[in-house]
Amino acid sequence: MTPEPRGGVNVTSIPDIPSLLPILPLRETVAFPLALLPLAVGQERSIRLVDDVMRTTRLLGLVAQRKPEVKAATAEDLYEVGCAAVIQQMARAENGTIRVVAQGLERIRIKQIVQTEPYLIARVERAPEIVSPGTETDALVRTLRSLYERIAALSLGVPKELSAVVQTMSDPIALAYLVASSVPLSTSDRQAILEADSSLTKLRRLIELLQHEIAVGELEEKITSETREKISKSQRDYMLREQMKTIQRQLGEEDGDGSELQDLRKALDEARFPEEVRNEAEREYRRLAQMQPGSPESGMIRSYLDWLVSLPFGKTTGRPIDVARARQILDEDHYDLEKIKDRILDYLAVQKLKSERATATSASKAAPVSTEDSPLPITAEDEARREPILCLVGPPGVGKTSLGQSIARAMERKFVRISLGGVHDESEIRGHRRTYIGSLPGRIIQALRRAQTMDPVFMLDEVDKLSASFHGDPAAALLEVLDPAQNNTFTDTYLGVPFDLSKVLFICTANTFETIPPPLLDRLEVLTLSGYTEEEKRHIARRYLLPKQIRANGLFENELVVDDDGIKRIIQDYTREAGVRSLEREIGTVARKTARQISEGAKPPIQVTAELIPQFLGRRRFYNDLAERIDRPGIATGLAWTPAGGEVLFVEAAMIPGKEHLILTGMLGDVMRESAQAALSFVRSSAARLGIDPKAFEGKTIHVHVPAGAIPKDGPSAGVTMAVAIASLAKGAPVRNDTAMTGEITLRGKVLPVGGIREKVLAAFRAGVKRVILPQRNRDALEDVPEEIRKTIQFTFAEAAEQVIDIALSNVESAGAAASERPRPERRA
Repeated sequence: MTPEPRGGVNVTSIPDIPSLLPILPLRETVAFPLALLPLAVGQERSIRLVDDVMRTTRLLGLVAQRKPEVKAATAEDLYEVGCAAVIQQMARAENGTIRVVAQGLERIRIKQIVQTEPYLIARVERAPEIVSPGTETDALVRTLRSLYERIAALSLGVPKELSAVVQTMSDPIALAYLVASSVPLSTSDRQAILEADSSLTKLRRLIELLQHEIAVGELEEKITSETREKISKSQRDYMLREQMKTIQRQLGEEDGDGSELQDLRKALDEARFPEEVRNEAEREYRRLAQMQPGSPESGMIRSYLDWLVSLPFGKTTGRPIDVARARQILDEDHYDLEKIKDRILDYLAVQKLKSERATATSASKAAPVSTEDSPLPITAEDEARREPILCLVGPPGVGKTSLGQSIARAMERKFVRISLGGVHDESEIRGHRRTYIGSLPGRIIQALRRAQTMDPVFMLDEVDKLSASFHGDPAAALLEVLDPAQNNTFTDTYLGVPFDLSKVLFICTANTFETIPPPLLDRLEVLTLSGYTEEEKRHIARRYLLPKQIRANGLFENELVVDDDGIKRIIQDYTREAGVRSLEREIGTVARKTARQISEGAKPPIQVTAELIPQFLGRRRFYNDLAERIDRPGIATGLAWTPAGGEVLFVEAAMIPGKEHLILTGMLGDVMRESAQAALSFVRSSAARLGIDPKAFEGKTIHVHVPAGAIPKDGPSAGVTMAVAIASLAKGAPVRNDTAMTGEITLRGKVLPVGGIREKVLAAFRAGVKRVILPQRNRDALEDVPEEIRKTIQFTFAEAAEQVIDIALSNVESAGAAASERPRPERRA
């Protein structure tokens, strides 16, 4: 059937549409033919348009705007297709606006805007729709009716009374316009329905839109139903829990979960959290209160809040510093260590003055004083520096940890200590994420929780033994902890909120600073603790170690008496160390055996003399075999530094007929191997000057060995010792058995300075060395050597290897005539 054009339901009832029509722009509204449309007219030009139209034919064009936010619409702001309408009713409101009811007549298409002022007038033409009767149209009409009924049933903003009207309509155009005007659609969708010329196109487009709205509406209904059921279940559970609480109270039982939440709420209220921490704590508490008690996440949140309330936010224990009392405490706890004590007292004095200055500054703000009396203000730069990070470096057993405890006692602060030896996971410092089961904060936060204060003395032990792995670098994590400029906002990964570490006095300990990463070492102020002399060990044992072991083994003070000779024999024959840890163990053994004797009936006091020491400790463990080992040419005594203190090092050389080359054994490092090669090259090149037969090395293999081959050895300070051993072998003259030496050698025979002089000299003293040869440029380093050792050992200084060889190979009678000299008097601060 051929489609026929039409302009509405009743063509004969539609008045003639003039070619020029006033245009009234519509915002977020589309006018359809045959539909009544109530409008509120408020713009001045629109009110004038309505007034002019009411005086004439009452006809006007209603066209939707493309952008509803535009107030004075132009041709570009309007759609091309609109609807001619007639005003049926008009009423003026008190606020000056006009209420009109317009009825759509027929589609129109704007051809040209011919006037813009005082309102829009356009040249228009009729745009009739095309109706295609047939089975397809009937099917689309029935589908549209069915969908409209489903929409009305879902209550999607469609008046249910229109559903019956829709079911009786058969005209596809009228049905399409009624459905499009009553169903909630967007302006663009409605405009698309209006612009479609064919009834089939209008119906298909409407069916697509209604199906989408029905799908969305059904999903919303499902979500609403599930939410309603969930809320109903939660309310039911709440009512049951409340009834259970009432029953338990009647039975005299308590609800454990409720009481825990109450205790947690009370702890949160009493905690002195910063604002950021409190906001996070309150947020997590609200989540906890809404959760089921048995859920896994509930336990995680409870643990997190327990950690927060147990941390010492705002709690400090430090008191005004008394420098004189601090000096007394350090002297009571530690013998000697004058330089270390002086540095600690300097630090405490600075803290005392800064505290007093801050107090005086705040007081001067309240009551201004004269400029001469007012203190210097503390600037932001001063605050950024804050407290230095002290790092105590020294061999084991010299008192690094006990020094930290003494500092805490002198400042009347809590003392906490964590060991970092072997830590290879960055999370050990920063903490683990809360998403992991069993996660915890890092060791820093855990230690502060134990201390229950924000200003403890915090000792980071063994920072030189940190190691990096695929878990991260713990040393890098310590950079933020130990940086005074940023540790006031240290954020543990577990906590997720900043914690102020600026009030903590951090003290690090290490056996050597060579293995500390340079960025971390840059933040530390290194204080070196050297080993003790025999006299210092005797005083430490008498004043500290012996009384401590007497108490530890259940003895009274007068039940064990060890004379000075007995302590001296323990030091010489049973220990050989830089510190006093082994000495304390041996004294503990004496105390335990004394306790056993008293338990078996012996009458105290038990007198322990030097002759009785073997009965308590067994045979002696160390011998002074220096003279026995230097018994032939080719053997020399060197001095070495290790993280455990100084050591005596023997270098042996031998010649073997065969191919001319150098053999090095004794587990030597690359640097020490290069020193041996340099020493051999120097001796061979300077053979004539040294009084050595130049042909002595021809056809010979030189073998240099350093005993104790299971121990790795490295460093340049054994260079002169190797040169002396090779020269002694070539000349056939033994090295003096009372002489030890240290220094780096060059190919031209220069003796360069080395480090660790104090530790090396102490090792030589313990081994019974009578004379030590040192580089000339290490002369000033003797100021660190105790005076008793400088009086016992003869020190010789050399600039060239020839001097060292001459002195080491000289006989006893000519020793006094060698190029040697006593060190300058000690200069103490």
